[in-house]
Amino acid sequence: MVRVTVRVVPRSSRTAVEAAPEGVRVRVRSAPERGRATEEARRALAEALGVAPSAVRVVAGATSRTKTFEVEGLEAADLRRRLSGA
Repeated sequence: MVRVTVRVVPRSSRTAVEAAPEGVRVRVRSAPERGRATEEARRALAEALGVAPSAVRVVAGATSRTKTFEVEGLEAADLRRRLSGA
């Protein structure tokens, strides 16, 4: 299991997972209302990492743009390798 800090950018023109100077940035189309942007970010991160959406969960920052996700079934080295290809 590994934790990753993500900066979520809501209301983007497209959904994308990107490496950024501060870590990982996830752009989502959804507005930050009723957890929609968080849910879209969780699913986008799961897809980029090649894991099931149920393996990714928010552990901190559910209502903030900066969130911490926990990913089951991956180690830190796997996370870096998979995100470098995203």
